[in-house]
Amino acid sequence: MANDRIGAGEPPAGDHLQSVYRFWLVGHQLEHGRAPWKDPYSFQPIVEPQTVLGGWPFGFLFWPIDTLFGPVVGWNLLLLTTIVLAGLFTYSWLRCLELGVPPALLGGLVFAIAPYRLEQSAGHLLGWAAVFLPLSLWAVERARSASTAGRAHVWGAVAAVALASISLSGQVHLALGAVPLLVAYAALRFARVPFAWTLGGALVAAGVGIAIRHALIAGSPEETGRSVDELRRYSAEPLDFLDRWHLPGSEEFVYLGWLTPALAVVGLVFLARRRRGLAVLFGLAAFLPVLLALGTNLPGYEAVWRHFSPLHFTRVPGRLLPIANLALAALAAFACAGLLARRAGWTIAIGATLLVLVALDLVVQPLSSAAADPDNGAYLALAASPPGRVLELPLFEPGVHYGSVYDYYQLQEAREQPGGYSTLAPQAAFDFYFGHDRLSCGVWLAGDRAELARLGITRILFHRGLYAQAQRVGAAFAEAALWDAGWHPTANGGPVTLWAPGDGSHPPGFPPLPPPQRPILCSGWHGHTMTDSQATIWIYGSGSVSVRLSGGRPEVFVDGKRDPGSLEQGWHSLLLVTGSSGATLQSVAISP
Repeated sequence: MANDRIGAGEPPAGDHLQSVYRFWLVGHQLEHGRAPWKDPYSFQPIVEPQTVLGGWPFGFLFWPIDTLFGPVVGWNLLLLTTIVLAGLFTYSWLRCLELGVPPALLGGLVFAIAPYRLEQSAGHLLGWAAVFLPLSLWAVERARSASTAGRAHVWGAVAAVALASISLSGQVHLALGAVPLLVAYAALRFARVPFAWTLGGALVAAGVGIAIRHALIAGSPEETGRSVDELRRYSAEPLDFLDRWHLPGSEEFVYLGWLTPALAVVGLVFLARRRRGLAVLFGLAAFLPVLLALGTNLPGYEAVWRHFSPLHFTRVPGRLLPIANLALAALAAFACAGLLARRAGWTIAIGATLLVLVALDLVVQPLSSAAADPDNGAYLALAASPPGRVLELPLFEPGVHYGSVYDYYQLQEAREQPGGYSTLAPQAAFDFYFGHDRLSCGVWLAGDRAELARLGITRILFHRGLYAQAQRVGAAFAEAALWDAGWHPTANGGPVTLWAPGDGSHPPGFPPLPPPQRPILCSGWHGHTMTDSQATIWIYGSGSVSVRLSGGRPEVFVDGKRDPGSLEQGWHSLLLVTGSSGATLQSVAISP
């Protein structure tokens, strides 16, 4: 279960594949006596094995289920479990606030099926980690009412671990709001033991965030923070909060419902009459995340984002919305309780009606089936091949989600590779991509095969499905170039082909190249502007090549050579090398 995307014969790229991979790493690493938070396969041997987040705590639950039933059942079962637990934890917490069964059920339902929380469970672990919010609040209440000191400390520890787990699971942005919420709640509902434990959990959560900043973000391309362009792209607009039909899978999908917020306003009025402190806290918890989700559409947000260091490393302002979902759930429950108190004889009718209406108000379907491609033939053949690293083509920049497909296939046969998917990958991993992405377009230089051998790469996996998913051009050229570079296909698994070292060029006419047409700008371009210091072009014709770029004269390799001489009729590759990105192509031609 994930967001519905077209996979072109392969699993559709998305964060769900990265999450499954990191869940799987926990058990895989423990079985081999290694640290479960280390990734020994991605970006190898370019960088040291990376510390990855996302394995805690779900990877430990995933391990036995995956062993028994496989990763698809493991993922689906855990995802469904988080939905149930979100409702049960919220219900149990609200019962501790002296609400009756119908109001607590309503609150549990609101948080369990909150559209934003569900949509952020389809691949991103934000929706999963959100279950720790009601668990922490429930644990605080249980610690307050515990009959013995020992039980109070046990429940206090649960509150602390749940709060710390939000950061440990990698959801540091959510922790920015969860920590002050939980500390303020424990202070309002003060009891010495739960408050001390909550404060301890808050310190751990903050410490994890600081450690991530200095140990993982430092040294990556994100160490200076996110860009304003990213922030603007992911900022919600006011009408998005009422738009049930916004495309799921988009970060602007922030639908809160129509009836549910109205009920929350009624609940806020009822609560303010009895418990003003909680009313203020829940009101702020409901309002502030919604306000902040507007991002650059909110006057003054950009200035705060720039100068408040923890916020500057975030790019999606809406990531605090699970807090609003929980506050709306609590306030809707208090609205239900207030209505029942005024119509005591109508408990079942009012409770059932509100449950149905709220369900209709919130129900969306952000989850759908996605291809899993188990037992891929190319990876089965790889498992039977001699040890060695692999290269997956096409290459993707480490922070681009298409690399998640390669993460997922590691579950079928784990091999070290120089690619991977992580926005926090060290700069060296990005440098490898920018220096070798030309291979995705079939542009090889004289020393490339020796370079791959030096890196220990003994097999190449060619993904035609990923070319289609990512709308990458040049697949036919890349496949033909593999033959010419001394590789040959040994096994197929649908659109995935395993290549091994061989000799000889590809058979005549295979793979079929595009018919003669205008030059094809392949890798390293955005429109006609170079996005890095290297870019590739395929051009058809015969004679000599002329290239004009704005901003300087590039070094040009034609068919991998600096001085190719006169070219015969056919397709020819051009590699343009400049000192920096930003040059614009003005003209390219082959003249007799």
